[in-house]
Parts: sequence; C-alpha cells; structure tokens
Amino acid sequence: MSELQLLYLSKKADIQQRLKDFSKVWETGDEQRLFAELAFCLCTPQSKATAADLAIRRLTDANVLCSGNQGAISEHLSRSGVRFGNNKAKYIAEAYRYFSADGQLKIRGKLNIEDVVGLRSWLADNVLGMGMKEASHFLRNIGFGNNLAILDRHILKNLKKHGVIPIIPKVLSKQVYLELEERVRKFSQKVRIPMADLDLLFWSEETGQIFK
Repeated sequence: MSELQLLYLSKKADIQQRLKDFSKVWETGDEQRLFAELAFCLCTPQSKATAADLAIRRLTDANVLCSGNQGAISEHLSRSGVRFGNNKAKYIAEAYRYFSADGQLKIRGKLNIEDVVGLRSWLADNVLGMGMKEASHFLRNIGFGNNLAILDRHILKNLKKHGVIPIIPKVLSKQVYLELEERVRKFSQKVRIPMADLDLLFWSEETGQIFK
C-alpha cells in the first residue's frame, strides 16, 4: 500500500464526514445558506479559505451578505483579510441580483443538478467572478462534487508532487482544466481514493486541516 493510501486511511473518517456535511447544505440549507457558499467561493481566489470563511460569517452576522450593498460587503471583506475586496464585493452583489427575483433569492430554481458537469460550465459562463475552479468548489460545497476536481494551487502542487502533471500551468483555460481533471480522475482510480476525498486529502496536507 502506498504512502498516500496510508495517509488517506488515517484521515478517511474525517474526510467522509466533511463530505456528508457538504451534502447537508443542499438537503437542508435554505436559499441564504446556498448563497453563502456561492459567495465564499467567489472570495477564495488568491485569498486564504479561512479568511473567506470569516468574511462570509461576518457578512451574515451583519445582515449584509444578501443586501446587494457592494460598499458594505467590500468593507467586511477587507477587514477579514480577503484580497481584492472591491472586485469580490462586486461579484457577490452581482450574484445576489442574478439569483434573486422580487427581492427573494431563487438559487435552487436556477441550478440544474441533474447535469452537474453542464451546471459547472453554466456557472463559469454566467456568474461574474466564477471560473471552472470556483464553480467546482461551489458544487462540491453543496454536495455535488464527487466527480469534479477543484484545481487550486494546493491541489496542483500535490498533483505535480505525485507525478500526475509534469508542471503547474500558469493559466487554466477551460480546455486545460478539463484535461487536468481527467488526469486527476485516472489517478484517483489508480490509487483507489475517490476524487472528492483526494481533494480534501491533498488540501489537508498543504494546510493542516480538512476544511472547505
């Protein structure tokens, strides 16, 4: 058994519990909870996930997250350590407007979860500030990421370490993203670790925690 498989066995229970937590977001969460996950993923590029999570918590506690108030959102993002707060506040405010009707969030009605792969592309094409990585991250965080790769810098570093990719690409176009995702899928099958579990395993190796 490889070192990676042994590491997985030591963390498997915690990883699978975390994935169950993600599934509950869709199963029991309200529209605001879903939007919070969307906003979190919009905040993560070039920022620590812990900072993004703190920002979303503060925005929620202050009843600002679902206000569409770009200025107020930006202020909370900056205070929480989220980089490029002005841009990300714009993304969150725009997303709120995009997923709202008559002043009410309507996220579930716009998400075709019967076609997760197609939904990911739709999110990347239609939600300002959301690319393939962020869309994959969002879908995983609401329980639909079993066959998706979240190719952030932590994951790419580990993919290179384990010989899955020769170099870390400087730019991830949609085509390159899908090509690398297929490599991750094959590697996952080879080491017999599910893709979603593998992502959290790599992430925990880089950050020391099984987070989101």
